[in-house]
Amino acid sequence: MSGLNETPRAERLHIGIYGRRNNGKSSLINAITGQNISLVSDVEGTTTDPVYKSMELHGIGPVVFIDTAGFDDEGNLGKLRVERTLDAINKTDIAIIVFSDKNIKNQEEIDIEIEKIWIEKLKKAKIPYLLVLNKTDKIETILLEKFKSEIIDKLKFNPILTSTVEKKGITQIREELIRLLPEDYSMRSITSKIVNDGDTVLLVMPQDIQAPKGRLILPQVQTIRDLLDNKCLVFCSTYENMDLMLSKLISPPNLIITDSQIFGDVYNKKPKESKLTSFSVLFADFKGDIDYYRESVKAIEKLTEKSKVLIAEACTHAPLEEDIGRVKIPNRLRKKVGKEIQFDIVSGRDFPKNLKEYDLIIHCGGCMFNRKYVLSRIEMAKEQNVPMTNYGVVMAYLSGIIDKIDF
Repeated sequence: MSGLNETPRAERLHIGIYGRRNNGKSSLINAITGQNISLVSDVEGTTTDPVYKSMELHGIGPVVFIDTAGFDDEGNLGKLRVERTLDAINKTDIAIIVFSDKNIKNQEEIDIEIEKIWIEKLKKAKIPYLLVLNKTDKIETILLEKFKSEIIDKLKFNPILTSTVEKKGITQIREELIRLLPEDYSMRSITSKIVNDGDTVLLVMPQDIQAPKGRLILPQVQTIRDLLDNKCLVFCSTYENMDLMLSKLISPPNLIITDSQIFGDVYNKKPKESKLTSFSVLFADFKGDIDYYRESVKAIEKLTEKSKVLIAEACTHAPLEEDIGRVKIPNRLRKKVGKEIQFDIVSGRDFPKNLKEYDLIIHCGGCMFNRKYVLSRIEMAKEQNVPMTNYGVVMAYLSGIIDKIDF
């Protein structure tokens, strides 16, 4: 194992470790990875907020381990820690629930009720999980067998018996993690639905105030890499040089990918033979539910000056005067609907639990989140019957080209 950082954290498989305080969650992560990446202590509550650690795990590849606070934490501060642990479920692709001698009361009574509650939360979120009975070196053989039988009987799951001291059961955990991998884990691609081997693809990328100096933004970098993996011929240009780039090509590109902010302008310039999409639209499908986004964008026609719209950004950057989420989309909607329409803007992990006061949610591409986290937000919106769409889909709709771009 090695701490490689080539794959962005948002694209890595997220493995969450859950359990009571001081039941060996951090030690277990260290044993699975073969490195001391999590702080270990005999003091209860050593892990407070969830800790995210990017690693390379043999047999799986790039992963993120989420070391969470104990879900039995107490007091006002403990309640906040448990809420953060609960939030981590929304980012988790595979969960490990850890039991230990901490579940044994009065040296013989086995308590697994709180674990049962959290397993139900995982089931509701459709997260695959495995159960680990840790610190077996501290439990007498007869009691250990009773403990295992209790888990099998009440939770209908045969736990893996582990001991980080004796290095027992660690290989089995790795094998089970591989078995639980989502079917499309290694197959998901940003562009494979709309490109073929040998396609020429032109990326029209404005280097405006939002582009970091000397670097490309993450969706552009990831899309370029994905196109190369799909054996495409990739050309890049700013919008100002788009005409010049097209004149240099022997034939029109098969596909043009652009920034959503200039969707309409690029559409007007593109050759009729070339397909068109945007980085945000590609990520709408790669990270979220493109069908729900496309259906939800129609809610724009029902908006009035009394409507309220939630703008959700994954990034936590300082507001910019040309910002698409904070400035351009609200301005376009005010022009279409009326100046009095209301907007709430949240960023990073902030996302209201009560969405019913909103008539529409508009989310960014989500390049900083893993797909599980974006889908959890979509599920919240669906449960509360609130339409939710995406920056790129909205810009295509407002530009009048929603039926002329590729998804």
